[in-house]
Amino acid sequence: MTKIVNVAIVGGGLMGREIAAALQRWPALIDHPVRPQLAAVCDINPAALDWFDQIPTVTRKVTDYTDLLGDDAIDVLYIAVRHDLHRQLYVDTIQAGKSLLAEKPFGIDASAAEAIMAAAAANPQSFVRCASEFPFFPGAQAAVNYVRSGALGRIIEARCAFLHAGDLDVNKPINWKRQARYCGEAGVMNDLGLHVWHVPLRLGWTPERIFGVLQDIVTERPAPNGGRERCDTWDNAVLHGWVSTDGYSFPLTTEMKRIAPGEKNTWEFEALGLDGGVRFSTKNPKRVEIFSVVDVPGGSREQVWSSVDAGSQSVWSTVTGPNFESGFSDAILQMLAVFLAEREGALGGRFGCATPDEATLTHAIYRAAIQSHETGEVVRVGG
Repeated sequence: MTKIVNVAIVGGGLMGREIAAALQRWPALIDHPVRPQLAAVCDINPAALDWFDQIPTVTRKVTDYTDLLGDDAIDVLYIAVRHDLHRQLYVDTIQAGKSLLAEKPFGIDASAAEAIMAAAAANPQSFVRCASEFPFFPGAQAAVNYVRSGALGRIIEARCAFLHAGDLDVNKPINWKRQARYCGEAGVMNDLGLHVWHVPLRLGWTPERIFGVLQDIVTERPAPNGGRERCDTWDNAVLHGWVSTDGYSFPLTTEMKRIAPGEKNTWEFEALGLDGGVRFSTKNPKRVEIFSVVDVPGGSREQVWSSVDAGSQSVWSTVTGPNFESGFSDAILQMLAVFLAEREGALGGRFGCATPDEATLTHAIYRAAIQSHETGEVVRVGG
């Protein structure tokens, strides 16, 4: 019999519903060691719970997350709430012995992240990882595997970005992501940053120095009372860093933008070296581009970007035909698959979810970026 893992969702908004939908597609995975089922959901807004009535395994709907912590039937909590609530909810969940799939940024700031880390260290029975879906696109995994193969040779430069134009409309009403007291001083870096840093950090590309270019573009938005309210979070952030590896350094650029005209929800990765290169964008989710220098019939030697179709298969095999396309919902399913497989000790050498160490490290990177922006100088990470 496949082991049943009971999951609870805290936060019944967009991502909570996406996670619930992905769990219903679990039979698409091949030979996974567990079978999760959504058992409970929590949201402070009772109306948000109604959507989950269509899922027959949901037997509990509550408005207070603490009602779930003492429920021995619940094994795992996925929590998607405001950043200022992370510390309390995550620590309470860990101390209750529940496994936790936490949303970014894993605490509103470094001190919150460190408190969560301390709770995890004191409660090793609680398996903790942080959510980041986009690296589980098959094309993203192909790019990661290309880099790991050593095909780049000496690395010249790398870039990872998450871009969308959700805040391009200046009349979009203010919400918590546009207010530092809820989102955090890091603003868009807290909101989008782990999507961008998951792959570089997993590849061992921890920047030593950062130069931050931060923009607060739309400074006021319509308020609920009909007036205007200050938006005091960064809308866009571009971080230029230096990474040391194998006796040399290379520049790593990361971009996190809520105002990127022409974009909807685009994750991009590119790495170039003396021997090769690779790039992938979710804008064209089947296409992985490979750079090489090749002999052309007739005697010349030329630079070539070639395209490869990635297909549907990512970290965990699925019943989906390998020639079909993959999308965001497939990436979420893959993220859940590796989270629960690693929880069971069955991940093997597969690419896994972001670790608490990686998530906490991003806060040091964001702090260096803010200091750099304020001083106009390059800042050492953690310095």
